[in-house]
Amino acid sequence: MNFNLIEAIEVLERTPRTLDSFLSGLSDGWLQCNEGEGTWNVSEVIDHLIEGERVNWMPRLAFILQEGTSKPFPPFDRYAHLNDESTRTIEQQLLTFKEIRAQNVTKLKEIMDSGLNLELIGSHPAFGNVKVSELLSTWVAHDLTHIAQIARVMAERYRADVGPWVAYLGILNKK
Repeated sequence: MNFNLIEAIEVLERTPRTLDSFLSGLSDGWLQCNEGEGTWNVSEVIDHLIEGERVNWMPRLAFILQEGTSKPFPPFDRYAHLNDESTRTIEQQLLTFKEIRAQNVTKLKEIMDSGLNLELIGSHPAFGNVKVSELLSTWVAHDLTHIAQIARVMAERYRADVGPWVAYLGILNKK
């Protein structure tokens, strides 16, 4: 197993800065493009990350710490962010994400400092028993998944424009 909580926090702390540096100031063409029907644009991915910060990662950790396996924690609606039409700028979205993430990482560090047992088990509504370390590993991998998704969506915008070089652009050939 490779999970290390200190290293996980390194990524969790950097994600907001990474996204802010990558996305702030970009035109709507970059922020609103997607990979086709039923896919998310950059703004929608950021809204999804915000929703996860609000109702997924730390609330699930708190639930595991309180309830253990006595009952499953509430399901996370991965599409809830699509129910609200956002009128916020990308800078406002990124600031919201940064603020909530900072609060969550601070709480995580406080729990870690009080002796977090990474082997504690909770009950996922679909998967059954899951460990705290698995939840936290997933949080990090989730960040990295959406950073890669954002880059892929943006690259897709230029698929037709790169001509024959598409053969050499792995980001445009991953499904």
